[in-house]
Amino acid sequence: MSYSQVKSDGPAPSVPIPRNHLLKFLIPSVIGVLLFLIPFQIGDSVNIGMGVLADGLQSLLGEALPAIAMAVLLLSVAVTLYVKVTKPAWALNGHFKDMFDVGAIWVAMRLLGAVFVVMTYFQVGPEFVTASFTGGVMLNDLAPVLLTFFFFAAILLPFLVEFGFMEFIGSIVRKPFRVIFNLPGRSAIDATASWMGSGTVGVLITAQQYEQGYYNGREASVIATNFSVASIAFSLLVTNFVGINHLFVPFYFTVVVSGLIAAVVVARIPPLSLKSNDYYEPVGCQISEERTENVGLFRYSLLQATRRAAGAPGPQALAKLALINVIDIFLTLLPLVFAIGTVALILAEFTPLFTWLSYPMVPVLELLRIPEAQAAAPATLVGFADMFLPAVLATNIESELTRFVIACLSMTQLVYMSEIGALLLKSKIPIKLWELAAVFLLRTAITLPIIAFMAHTFFF
Repeated sequence: MSYSQVKSDGPAPSVPIPRNHLLKFLIPSVIGVLLFLIPFQIGDSVNIGMGVLADGLQSLLGEALPAIAMAVLLLSVAVTLYVKVTKPAWALNGHFKDMFDVGAIWVAMRLLGAVFVVMTYFQVGPEFVTASFTGGVMLNDLAPVLLTFFFFAAILLPFLVEFGFMEFIGSIVRKPFRVIFNLPGRSAIDATASWMGSGTVGVLITAQQYEQGYYNGREASVIATNFSVASIAFSLLVTNFVGINHLFVPFYFTVVVSGLIAAVVVARIPPLSLKSNDYYEPVGCQISEERTENVGLFRYSLLQATRRAAGAPGPQALAKLALINVIDIFLTLLPLVFAIGTVALILAEFTPLFTWLSYPMVPVLELLRIPEAQAAAPATLVGFADMFLPAVLATNIESELTRFVIACLSMTQLVYMSEIGALLLKSKIPIKLWELAAVFLLRTAITLPIIAFMAHTFFF
């Protein structure tokens, strides 16, 4: 039998789906779902398949990872300077031109990231760079995670995005996502990948989809700044760190409710509502999710998925795509993350900047009846530097309610410069630094009262 008959959910006539197209959609998509979207428990921790692979590689490489990170950043600088000076033929167009033939600001950022990592690794230079809670956090804590996580993400993402799964889910949930968030249905995958896996994976998916013409500039900006939710695994880490692990269920329920409300609101107000609906210029077209055939919703979604799978890249093209993704992330993203993250942590730890900025938050917290408002105020804004910093500050606060509120808030603010912010600025998504700061403040203003209300009303 050459065709697979799949029952339609409406009275419309059946449209045949070639069996080989169906299998080409189902097998890779199931692998992608198992790797990225299905959480499972291992011992006391919750993880996803890709996270298990990343953890295994991290355990295998162990203490060599900081040295590998340093080598990667130095290689990035060397290749960038070589391309800028000699203009080799292989870097005059295509992917490598975008990666290495960059402007002066990006060259400076890569140099700065390399300088920071060398100073931290060899413990030379001023303490504000080499301290365990600034450069040390970036090199010894964050870099090993990013190296292993991004390595597998870059290689395995095609299973999720190249074989029709995005088209299938996008068609199924197009209407509710358009009504609720004014976004394409396929953005549900970005959100799920973030919740189950990692916010950075969600941003990587969004950036790739934007560059392929599936999102316009406004949609990509909204999705990347409102759906890159911290994973369940990281949320468990935060609750354990601040001593509220016994409240994880109400904690995560509060994060989901307040985060979804913020996404609905922020998507409809400036600066994101003013973003252009133009598509990425090299693509310059819209990939529509509108139903164009007289078949039921499920069959139409399956048709869209199998058609995408039929045109999916072959093994050689996929391997080339994965290699380019790894080079792009390692040599262009990691230096930026290290430079921006270290500067942000220096400002947070060695200057009173965030304390000064948080003074207006004290009366707000007092109005919301949050205990120890003076001590909690800096934790409400320091998350812009790094998502884990609010939890660090919260450990010195006695009130469990206050620690609960700060932990929830740090999960819903989403825009933090040490990772997500750097990734967005490096991507082709048309969003600026001041817009990231504005979204951070808007999400703080929206979610803080909701979190405080739920904490007072239901849990304390």
